[in-house]
Amino acid sequence: MKIVLLYGGQSAEHDISIISAFNISQEIMLDVYSVLPVYITRKGVWLKGPLMEKPLEDASQLKFEQAFVESWAEQPGDISTGVVINPGDIKDKDTVVFPVLHGPNGEDGTVQGLLEVLNLPYVGAGVTASATGMDKIISKQLFDKAGLPQVPYIAFVKREWLEDQEALIQKIEGSLLYPLFVKPANMGSSVGISRVESSEDLKEAIQTALKFDRRIVIEQGITAYECEVAILGNEDPHASVVGMLVKDSDFYDYDEKYINNTVKMQIPAELDPSVSLTIQDYALKAYQAIDGSGLSRADFFVTANNDVYINELNTMPGFTPYSMYPCLWNETGLSTRDLIEELIQLALKRYEMRQALKNQ
Repeated sequence: MKIVLLYGGQSAEHDISIISAFNISQEIMLDVYSVLPVYITRKGVWLKGPLMEKPLEDASQLKFEQAFVESWAEQPGDISTGVVINPGDIKDKDTVVFPVLHGPNGEDGTVQGLLEVLNLPYVGAGVTASATGMDKIISKQLFDKAGLPQVPYIAFVKREWLEDQEALIQKIEGSLLYPLFVKPANMGSSVGISRVESSEDLKEAIQTALKFDRRIVIEQGITAYECEVAILGNEDPHASVVGMLVKDSDFYDYDEKYINNTVKMQIPAELDPSVSLTIQDYALKAYQAIDGSGLSRADFFVTANNDVYINELNTMPGFTPYSMYPCLWNETGLSTRDLIEELIQLALKRYEMRQALKNQ
C-alpha cells in the first residue's frame, strides 16, 4: 500500500508541517508501506518526490527548492528533486493520503474536500469536522450547545469593525474584562493572536488579526494553566493522559512556541485526578460535537480553583518530536510508530464505512 505524505502548504504553519512530515517519515513502517512525499510550496505548487526507501537524514530533504519550481518550465533539468504535478495526480489504487498540513488550505476542510472528490482514504477528520475545528467561532458555538464551559468571548466580522470601531470597542469593553486575547477565527499556532491590556492596544490587535482573517474572536483572559489532551479514534474515540504547558509568560507567540521552543511540557500534568478525568470527558464530548475522526488535540484552561474551560480543538495537531500530541500518546503507552499505524488503519476504516454507505 502506498502512503502519500502531503505536507508544506500555503499557511503560516508551512515550516511546522515539514518538521511534522519528517518526524512521521522517520517512524512510519517503510517495510510495510511505500511512502511518496508530496510537497506543497508556499506558492501552492505541488511537487512529487521519489519514493522513500529508507528514513531521511534531515527535514531539509523534504523541502524542494522553490527556485527549481520556478525554472521548471524553462529548464526541466534534474528531476530527482521533485516533479511538478496536479493535485489529482496523487490518485492511485491502494493509496492512503496522510495530509500533514496545518492551518488554512490544509487543515480547514479544503484539502479534505479534494480527497473526497478523488475518492481517496485519508488520515484525520472529514470535511465538516476539519472546517469546524479550524473555525474558532463555529466550534465555540458547538461547544456551547454541547454544554462545555468556555471563557467569555465576543465574535465579529470585518464589516462591523469598519462600520463603527468605537461602538464595537464599547461593546467589547462592556462585556469582557482585560486582559483580552484577540484571535483570527481561522488560524492556528498563535498566528495573528495578541494579548492586550487597553483600548489602544485592542485597536492595534484587531488590525493585526484582520490581516489573517475577516472574522475575529476576542476572549477574556483568565489566570489559568493551559492543559492539553490527545484524542484518537472514529466512532469510539479515546483520550490520552493530560499534559500541561509550563511557561514563564502569560502568552507565547509563534516564535516562542516553534522557533525558540521555550514552552515546556509537563506530561502527565500534575493535576487532581478528578480534574484530569473532567478534561478527558470534555475532550471526548467536544470531539463528538464536531464529528471528529482520526485524531485531534483538545486544549483547555484550568484555574487554581480547578475550574475547567475548553479553549479549542485542533484536528491536525503538530507531529514534530516535541509536539504535545505524539508525546501525550507516548506517555499513555502508545509509541509514535504504533500511533501512525493506528491512524492509517482508522483512515481505512472510515473510508470503508463511507463507501458502504454510498453503495447502499
